[in-house]
Amino acid sequence: MPEELQIYAPLLPEIILALGAMALLMYGVFRPETESEAETVGWLAILVMIAAAITIVWYGNGTVRLFEGAFVDDAFARFMKLLTLGGGAVALMLSFDDFRNLRIMKFEYPVLVLLSTVGMMLMISAGDLIALYVGLELSSLALYVIAAYRRDSVKASEAGLKYFVLGALSSGMLLYGSSLIYGFAGSTNFQVIANAAKGAEVATNLWLIFGLVFLMVGLAFKVSAVPFHMWTPDVYEGSATPVTTFFATAPKVAAMALLVRVTVGAFPAIAMQWQQIITFIAIASMLLGAFAAIGQTNIKRLMAYSSIANVGFALVGLAANSAEGTQAVLVYMAIYVVMTLGVFACILSMRRADQAVEEIEELAGLARNNLPMAFALMILMFALAGIPPLVGFFGKYFVFMAAVKAGLYPLAVVGVLASVVGAYYYLRIIKVMFFDDSKEKFEPVRFKAGAVIAAAALIMIFGVIWLGPFTDYAMAAAQSFTFVK
Repeated sequence: MPEELQIYAPLLPEIILALGAMALLMYGVFRPETESEAETVGWLAILVMIAAAITIVWYGNGTVRLFEGAFVDDAFARFMKLLTLGGGAVALMLSFDDFRNLRIMKFEYPVLVLLSTVGMMLMISAGDLIALYVGLELSSLALYVIAAYRRDSVKASEAGLKYFVLGALSSGMLLYGSSLIYGFAGSTNFQVIANAAKGAEVATNLWLIFGLVFLMVGLAFKVSAVPFHMWTPDVYEGSATPVTTFFATAPKVAAMALLVRVTVGAFPAIAMQWQQIITFIAIASMLLGAFAAIGQTNIKRLMAYSSIANVGFALVGLAANSAEGTQAVLVYMAIYVVMTLGVFACILSMRRADQAVEEIEELAGLARNNLPMAFALMILMFALAGIPPLVGFFGKYFVFMAAVKAGLYPLAVVGVLASVVGAYYYLRIIKVMFFDDSKEKFEPVRFKAGAVIAAAALIMIFGVIWLGPFTDYAMAAAQSFTFVK
């Protein structure tokens, strides 16, 4: 690569995804519109994601800031981008069989996933409020469309409308907060904002605090943290299950990465203020996610409340405002993505008479009819509950230990109690599978879903072997930031 272009090498993953999306859009438009052609576009989209991931690994080195700091490529960005691409690619692969059964496999879906992923990558590398907003909206606009992707379903249309209306409201709040911060700092650049916020006399500046609060409202909506979670259960239930799988993985990772970058990167001087906000929404998310899921009968709604609780656990690490805390967030999100992909692969395999079923009671007697799937789902439920020695336990262990080291003992205690409550509804699913009267068999598990289920379960059991090197890599990524107490 020529030396003048080498400077822009960190942008190559985003360029590959954007050009790939446009090329596949043209390919889809001019080829015959058949399900096989649409699936071909899907596989090509996955290859584009793999190419972007290889580029991240190949060219990633040190910290690079482009466009006057608006785009940041560092170890933290590379870690979260790889996680986002991995989650997005697997979720896209899981969609093929289900959409083919519903006869709604269209080439537009993989293209929209790619465009949304471009936005997520820009979010993760945002070093400027304008870059943040551009990435956020590029990602969100594609997500609004795919939420309502199943046009023959009233629930899907309702989910898309709710997500769009509430998303527009959150974007407005985020923009209002950004304008207040710009008025305070005179710049949208995170480094300039961080420098302007230094000093005891400005740490209590009300305009900066107000701006931060409104900014956090917009970001909390994207991670579906309480009290801005209201869209999550309806969108998870109403959208097609493959779409829900995508929502629960890649966008969640990107939004959490953005939240970390904004708080730690732009507002280190007023950490005490944003720590209070993060602590509140962490506690609220853990408690609501734990208690609201207890009465759910639809497994997708249950997973929605589970995702809210998991966001709360991840925010415990962020509230610690330390390298250990950020490391815990990275480790937790990686483990969460694996667990979630495995569970949703099981949900996609819940089919009878060529029809998807979503009620928890439909899992009754699964152990007698399909023991391997029941065993794998049991492992994933135990992991979500945080039962040792599964890898899911270590995700919670890292975030709680980070909180304890930071002196946030009440937050850690609430987290442990919420985990105990949350274990009830995970164990209830295991009880239904192994002890309730047997129901009619599900259709055979398809290869793609079976491979994801098996891989996720095996990672939960044997992933402890690689946990040491993985946490070291996460710590190196966390040290991209400077932490101020």
